[in-house]
This record gives sequence, structure tokens and C-alpha cells, in this order.
Amino acid sequence: MNETIEGILSHYSVREFTDQALTKAEIDLLVKSAQAASTSSFVQAYSIIGVSDMALRESLSEIAGNQPYVIKTGQFFVFVADLSRHHKIGEARGVATDSLSSMERLLVATIDATLAAQNMAIAAESMGLGICYIGGIRNDLAKVAELLHIPDYATPLFGLTVGHPTANSAPKPRLSSELVYHENQYQEKTMDDFIQYDNTIRDYYTARTGGNRVEGWTDQIERGLKHSTRLDLKSFLESKKLGKK
Repeated sequence: MNETIEGILSHYSVREFTDQALTKAEIDLLVKSAQAASTSSFVQAYSIIGVSDMALRESLSEIAGNQPYVIKTGQFFVFVADLSRHHKIGEARGVATDSLSSMERLLVATIDATLAAQNMAIAAESMGLGICYIGGIRNDLAKVAELLHIPDYATPLFGLTVGHPTANSAPKPRLSSELVYHENQYQEKTMDDFIQYDNTIRDYYTARTGGNRVEGWTDQIERGLKHSTRLDLKSFLESKKLGKK
């Protein structure tokens, strides 16, 4: 096993950072690493916004559910699915831009941004930094777009907080490869197939919290299914001229 794979398999989310800001050189290297990710048809349909302003971080933290590691971290990045550059090019060249409002274009931009973010995450961890994805900014995308001056044909997707961890942790057990990897055809699973993993996760939480949290993976999924959230996403995306057809 090489160092790259060892680093990937050692990943865990970090939620406690020092207040040491990332240097410009570190940020530049992380952004370049993100840009080296694969991109569909070379469209490069994403942007990255670095948020160093503390007032902005506080506002984004509040939107994300008052997560303190949005504020106290080395740098907070927001990844944006961005087709606004393509719209500008189309207008300048006199080419119709209706296709930018399709679900396909939105999906491509979302995938591009996500690949870039994961490249940044892996690069950050290889530098001894910690990371945590912040999906909570989708609690109010309209407000995030307003705060960050995001134009039409673009939408924020998630945040990525990167900084110097205050302590080390350990990876959370994942589903077994047998439950995730399918050879040639999709293989349906039953609830019985999840029993062993449920026990593993239950033991993990029990040990990590001293018995204060005792639940399996399927318990978590059940809890999440009981609540419908962010039902305004479709209307927001359409207001930004995205995903309309």
C-alpha cells in the first residue's frame, strides 16, 4: 500500500481546529490541487470562494446550524456549481445559452465542483491539515448566494472547512465493500445484510461517546427519513436559471 492510499484510508472529519489561518501559499496549493481534478469535457464548471472575513463566516455558520468550525478554522471554502462563465461566453459569441438551464448541465457542474473539492480535501490531509464538509449551507442557499454575491447560472453547493486540527481521531467504519461494490450487475441487498455493519457502528458510537450514543447505521437512516428538509431547493435553483428542464 502506498502513501497516497494510506492517506485516503486514514480520512476522518475534523471539527475542532486551532485559530491559525492558512497561509497564502497553502491556499494557492490547495486551489491548484482542486483544479487538477477531472472535469467533464473540460468545461471546468465550478468556482471556489475562500471566506476569510469573520463576519461572513459567522453568518455562514449560523445558516449551517451554528457550527463553530465554520468560524474557527484555517480557511473556509464554498464550492459553487458555476455555469455563469459559459453564459458570458455564449452571449459574447452570439450563441444561444438555453442549454445551460438543463438538468444535465447542472449535474455536470455539480460533479465538477465535487471532484475538485475532494481533490482539495485529499491534498489538505496530505499536508497534515484536517477537513470537514459543510452541507449545512444548503439550509438557506438564497441567503448564501446573497452574502457571497453569486450570479445567475451558479449556485453554492457545500462548504469545506480546512485547518490545523487540535487533536487526532480515527476513521469511522464504512459499509463493507461487499455492500457497495457490484460486479457486472446490481445485487439487491436485504435488511439482514446490514446487521453486521449495524453492530460495528453501534460499537463505534458506544466507545466514542462512553455509551451516550448507541445506534446502528440503519437507525440513523430511519431517523433521517422521518424528516423532509430543504424543500425550497428546486425553486431556488430555477431562480438562478439552473435545472429548469
